[in-house]
Amino acid sequence: MKLAEALALRADTQKRIAQLRVRIAANARFQEGDEPAENATTLLAEVELAVDELEQLVRGINATNSVIELELAPRPARGTGGRRREVGAAGGQTGTMTDALARRDTLRLRHAIIVESAAAAQDSGVYRQMRSELREISALSVGELHAQATSLAQELRELDSRIQQANWSHDLIDH
Repeated sequence: MKLAEALALRADTQKRIAQLRVRIAANARFQEGDEPAENATTLLAEVELAVDELEQLVRGINATNSVIELELAPRPARGTGGRRREVGAAGGQTGTMTDALARRDTLRLRHAIIVESAAAAQDSGVYRQMRSELREISALSVGELHAQATSLAQELRELDSRIQQANWSHDLIDH
């Protein structure tokens, strides 16, 4: 099984567990003289098997992620005559898939912070009605923030593409 397939199966298993939890709660109590729609004990046994399956998947995914090596950030283009690409802090370094996932999470966080900062710094469209009212001035350069957000988004897309490629090219380690 490829890593990508295991990831999809993990997501499906997590959804199935969530659905079973709802069904267990809905059938855990019933009125005397009535019958529950489903047997809560049977549902508990089913969710126990699903949780065991999830554990095996997560262990295999984690073991696989810890041995896959991939490039964390693109290497700077040299001598191509084209536009030179900006390189993030990882600058052509390689690491494990686990490192790449951590990098992707922090890139998403950085991007969100920059986009939020640019939105907060933009002119709100509220204008002074009288000259005696104080003007609001942006403390941040919105243009620079947008450029930074664009660069982060590109780095994020490229890293995500490398992660997806690795997911489909590596087999899951059985655990």
